[in-house]
Amino acid sequence: MEITISPYIIWNLIITVIIAPLGFLIRNVLSEQKRLDILVNKTREEIAKDYATREQIEADFVRIQNTLNKIDEKLDRLQHKTYFQE
Repeated sequence: MEITISPYIIWNLIITVIIAPLGFLIRNVLSEQKRLDILVNKTREEIAKDYATREQIEADFVRIQNTLNKIDEKLDRLQHKTYFQE
């Protein structure tokens, strides 16, 4: 009894041994890429919540300027009192 190997059997072996695992690997890589894309989008949304808005920064800057002006006025008054007391 002779065993003959036909080209169809070789082709099926090639498909089974090489192409099927390659397809499985590609499917896993694409699903992982999709998962990472979702995580990056969620991270972008969460980071954006932590940023200060322009209006908040401007309001803080105005408040700091007002405080510095008050301190400057107090220093001027203190300097004026000590200058004229001597």
